[in-house]
Amino acid sequence: MPTDVKITTELLYQGMLIFALMDAVFVSVLTWRVKRELFHGQKWTLPLAAALVWFGIWRWAIGNYWETVYAYVFPAWGQVWIPIIAFFAAGVSAVGLWLLAIRSRWNPVLVYCLFGGLLGSLTHIWAVFRGVVTKPPMLQGASPLAAIVFAFFEYILYWCVILTLAVGMDWLYRKLTQHK
Repeated sequence: MPTDVKITTELLYQGMLIFALMDAVFVSVLTWRVKRELFHGQKWTLPLAAALVWFGIWRWAIGNYWETVYAYVFPAWGQVWIPIIAFFAAGVSAVGLWLLAIRSRWNPVLVYCLFGGLLGSLTHIWAVFRGVVTKPPMLQGASPLAAIVFAFFEYILYWCVILTLAVGMDWLYRKLTQHK
C-alpha cells in the first residue's frame, strides 16, 4: 500500500455509508433466511466460523498494515500473536453474541448482528484510546467518533459473513453425514 494514503473523517463517513447499505441488504436477507431454530443450531459452527474469519482478517491486516497502522498501536509481539489471540477471542465472542441473541425475544439474527456491531464500536473505542487516530500518519486527524461509528457498520458486515459461513458449514456437515 502506498505510504501517502490518508484516511480522513470524510472517507470514514463515506465508508460507513457503504457498509450501512451493504448491512441493510445482508441483515435483511439473513433475518429472512436464518430462522430462529436454524440460528439456535449454530452453537458450535458460529464460534468456529468466527475464529477462522477473525484469524484471517487479523492475519491480512497485520500483514498489510503493520508498518503503517498497527505498529503504532500494538507492542511488537502483536505482529505474530494478534491473529492467534483473535482466533480464540472471536470464538468466545461468537458464543457470547449467540447467547445474547437466543435469549432475546427479538429476531436472534438481528440481535446478533447489532451486538456484533456494538462489539466493533467498543473495540474501536479502545483503539482510539491507544492512539489509532493520533499516532499513525495515515489516520492522523481523522475523527475518533467517525472511527467508532464506522466500526459499528464494518463489524455488522463481518458478523454477517461469519453467520453465513457458519450456516454453510452446518449445511455441508449435514449433507456429508446424512448418507452414512
